[in-house]
Amino acid sequence: MAVKIRLRRMGAKKAPFYRVVVADSRAPRDGSFIEEIGIYDPTKEPSVFQVDAEKVKKWMSHGAQPTDTVRNLLKQTGVL
Repeated sequence: MAVKIRLRRMGAKKAPFYRVVVADSRAPRDGSFIEEIGIYDPTKEPSVFQVDAEKVKKWMSHGAQPTDTVRNLLKQTGVL
């Protein structure tokens, strides 16, 4: 089973709010997930990105691959 660390969209129309989740790569974007590990709110100024660094490192050591967007956010915050 391929596992990804990706964003799950929530919030109202034109007001996105995302949760950073660990999910099976075959699951839909807003479908089932294994664990929630953080949040991302691009509507605030500056944008808010909070993630549990220990959980990210644990899942990556187990083989989870972050998506491109999540990888960029993790690099900006210094987790990667």
